Amino acid sequence: MMISTKGRYALRLMVDIAMNDAEQPVRIKDIAERQQISIKYLEQIISLLNKSGYVKSIRGPQGGYKLAKEPKDYTVGMILRATDGSLAPVSCLEFEENDCPRHDDCVTLKLWEKLDVAIKDIVDNTTLADLINWHEVTVQPGGGVTTPNPAKK
Repeated sequence: MMISTKGRYALRLMVDIAMNDAEQPVRIKDIAERQQISIKYLEQIISLLNKSGYVKSIRGPQGGYKLAKEPKDYTVGMILRATDGSLAPVSCLEFEENDCPRHDDCVTLKLWEKLDVAIKDIVDNTTLADLINWHEVTVQPGGGVTTPNPAKK
């Protein structure tokens, strides 16, 4: 399983909106400049997120986009599934019931099931708020970056 460019950009777009929509809606043009992503591509992504109910479109001269809910209410998994569909590592795990004809004899099935659980555990328990917090901890004012010391947990 590989997260698509659309999925990665959707996360960046949602984080950008969350960090910049305090006073007024965020314009796609401004996100495109900050994130260095084409406006056309962001418009495709924002359309998916709008259909999923994750963002609200505000019309007019001061229009743009706002999150429909708080950053803590969106998981990475929700956003990636809106853009990429299933996050299963293999096709036989995409649905609730595994209908693969080799299901009973598959020597690697347990591996794929464990990987699927691990992926879901991470993406479904990491929120936009977490991403924002991690960013604020590692990026210093003025552009400097600090690497968190793993020994200080």
